[in-house]
Amino acid sequence: MTLAAFLAFAGLSLFAAVSPGPAVLMSARTGLTEGFRTGALMALGIAAGAVFWASAAMFGLNLLFAVAPALLWALKLGGAAYLGWLGWLMWRDARQPLVMGDDRPVPRSGAAAFRLGLFTQLANPKPAVMFSAMFLGTVPPQTPAWVYAALLAVVFLNESLWNMAVARLFSLDRTRTRYISLKTMIDRGFGALLALLGVKIAAT
Repeated sequence: MTLAAFLAFAGLSLFAAVSPGPAVLMSARTGLTEGFRTGALMALGIAAGAVFWASAAMFGLNLLFAVAPALLWALKLGGAAYLGWLGWLMWRDARQPLVMGDDRPVPRSGAAAFRLGLFTQLANPKPAVMFSAMFLGTVPPQTPAWVYAALLAVVFLNESLWNMAVARLFSLDRTRTRYISLKTMIDRGFGALLALLGVKIAAT
């Protein structure tokens, strides 16, 4: 694999991470409501989910979807239901006040934050198809195993660093102060967008 092909894969992977979707939406919302630490741990879960889909693409999951389209349909419906459920929780709890200050409770454990990011990423099977196209377009046959490992590392870094940056931006005091004044409207907006993304996943 040439350096140019490797850089092309890295660029496409970064573009995929930056593209708006459930993962970026959840990173922003978690940074707002639970702070950077929780958002960073959730970003690691998102990155782990991306590596799972990229690994699946390496082993031909896209071909399996072509042979058994019902499997892709089932994954889409399950993922859409999960995102819809998360959206409903945000909408339902939108009126609950956000507690600020040093005495506010820890929002969730590190393991729970990681799981939230992982499940959010796994709820969207479309990255498996996207990564399949990326591998077919940039990675030649008989590529050494260490190159595949390096490509997966690039996927992990792009997803984790981008979503950490999003969580950090939305965890800043100025952003959080603005959020508090519009919490009900913003939370319901987040919830509605997440549910709509779930519908889009199921419909495409």
